[in-house]
Amino acid sequence: MSSDKPSILSVHTPSSSLALVHSIATDTLTMLFDMLSRKRNTEFYGKRVGPGWLKYEWSGSVWNLDDDSDYSIFRWRQNGGTDSPTIHLRDPSEPLPSQSSYRNPSFYLFRDEHIGLVHHDTRDGSPSVRSKKKRSSSHDGVPKHKKEFEDFHMSNGVRTITGTIGPVRNVRMLLKTGYRHVYISRKFATRHGFIPQDAAPGQYGYSGLINIGKWPITVGKTKTTHAVYLSEESHFDVVLGRSFMEKRQVKTDPIDPTDIVCLDTGEKLDCELVILKDGKGDLVTVT
Repeated sequence: MSSDKPSILSVHTPSSSLALVHSIATDTLTMLFDMLSRKRNTEFYGKRVGPGWLKYEWSGSVWNLDDDSDYSIFRWRQNGGTDSPTIHLRDPSEPLPSQSSYRNPSFYLFRDEHIGLVHHDTRDGSPSVRSKKKRSSSHDGVPKHKKEFEDFHMSNGVRTITGTIGPVRNVRMLLKTGYRHVYISRKFATRHGFIPQDAAPGQYGYSGLINIGKWPITVGKTKTTHAVYLSEESHFDVVLGRSFMEKRQVKTDPIDPTDIVCLDTGEKLDCELVILKDGKGDLVTVT
């Protein structure tokens, strides 16, 4: 009797977990799709598992497992690992289980793995935080109400994510439901050629809200196209309003403001909370 240890692949879905005998070294992605499609007693039995269904985690990020190229990279990343490889499976045509239903805590979207980190934003010297913890003022003589006001906004801040708009990469973007559309600031638009350098007053927004066309916006690994409007917002280059959030089906957590998931792809976004201060060190609220 052979004592060889079988190659096990762990699979987590939004409502269950299972294991398959599958060797990522010798078996193919198509074989994996076939095996999962035939798996009985699952919420997806009878459906064809294929591109868009599988993801895996590596180096703190979530990656798609859609084609042979993705599978080759997945195989290489697992090389030398001692633990059983793990993938996450979800039918992209089905909604996630409601909060009143059972949610598999091993599925990547339902795990709370946020770590409190402090980063420094390069604009206006404004600190950004990834933690919900309050930071109280240590300055003596500051009125209590001002301390409480600062503590509240330091613990909340505004949600920001980094992405690409048009040809411009690594842009810090404000994510705000209080805005209806997608907006870019006048300075940013002028600097990067979205509007002419010599735009005169009375044009491009000074006389009202002006649509400057549709532009591709990439956040995470997904690119979508949106109508973009010119804004006089001075704190952020780009503001992503409800039109973006509805198209990407953005889900936020009322308890952890850094927990943001795009339900159109199931991708969890890297979010930072930014606290703005003016030249005097006073907090600036963004409404």
